[in-house]
Amino acid sequence: MENTAYYINEPSGELPQDLTHQIFSSSDARKFHSSLAQYKPSPLVELKEAAKELGVKSIFVKDESRRFGLKAFKGLGASYAIHRILEENPEIDIFCTATDGNHGRAVAWSARMLDKKAYVFMPAGSTTARVEAIRNEGAEVEVVDGNYEAACARAKEMSDRNGWQLVQDTATEDYEEIPAYIMAGYFTHFKEMEDSIHSLPEPGIDIVFLQAGVGSWPAAAAWYYQNRYGKNRPQLVIVEPAEAAGFLTSFKSGKRSSPSGNSKTMMAGLNCGIPSTTAWEILRNTATASMAIEDSFMEQAIRMLHNGQGDDPRVEAGESGAGGFAGFLALINDNRFAELKEALGISAKTRVLVYNTEGATDPQNFQKIINQTPG
Repeated sequence: MENTAYYINEPSGELPQDLTHQIFSSSDARKFHSSLAQYKPSPLVELKEAAKELGVKSIFVKDESRRFGLKAFKGLGASYAIHRILEENPEIDIFCTATDGNHGRAVAWSARMLDKKAYVFMPAGSTTARVEAIRNEGAEVEVVDGNYEAACARAKEMSDRNGWQLVQDTATEDYEEIPAYIMAGYFTHFKEMEDSIHSLPEPGIDIVFLQAGVGSWPAAAAWYYQNRYGKNRPQLVIVEPAEAAGFLTSFKSGKRSSPSGNSKTMMAGLNCGIPSTTAWEILRNTATASMAIEDSFMEQAIRMLHNGQGDDPRVEAGESGAGGFAGFLALINDNRFAELKEALGISAKTRVLVYNTEGATDPQNFQKIINQTPG
């Protein structure tokens, strides 16, 4: 019987030589971010007790839960993209995007900082907390009658109709430059670790678990690791919700494909449709493996990070933020992934990195999860 929960890739390490590559190679997002009054590097914490419990040498968490006061890393991408857009055309007054939460809030925040306006479109089922967080940044918000892809279509339609500037992190065949600026903005938090685990000539980590929605962020990470380390890059594992696994579907079919699940997951930031074109072209040649997990692993990850093991620091992770760590927990605890665990060479010597890409962006659901008694 064919396994449906993961795919083991054979990455060539070849990076596309396209406009995105040019933008990544010439950008210095950290210099820009360092000029912002709100900027400071996010913490890198080590979970020593959790590593012992899970049978590996070390687990590091890059904690983005307090970045710019937005409870997520997305401000890195949106602020840099809007900076680059306004460098080219300072007359732009209205920005528009689609989001399942964090990207939209980041665009709204970035626009407000510069006295610009933002219109944000969200999929049906978006929680009140996430909608209000974006409105509180001064944006106009419309929840569409449809999924994330429908919200993207509505944002493009309204931008075209009204002359607004679309700031979307999903690249398509005819929309590459702005997603590349957003992705280039994410390089700041990879570079913040160059004086520690992102050392040269080899990294101080063996494997990185990268949660994926449309894939712009994990693709930026993969480009960074491949460009910095080449054959010495750490293994990269893409983690998605089981019911919205566009990358797993794409790897299995050999081409960029929409997920076949029912899109029912609490991991709202990862609940996306077809992968970004740019992200797919990068990740198909750099990802070591792709895996899909149920929400139960995410809930377990949130509780484990929140409670702390022994003297480990406590980490506030939201549903999507915990995705990478949840993938690691599934790999260790679920026999469905035994072959993948063996292929990745997980052992007592393994050094793991995960990114907590968001804090508790839905406080009500966060409280519900941490107060649950595991079944």
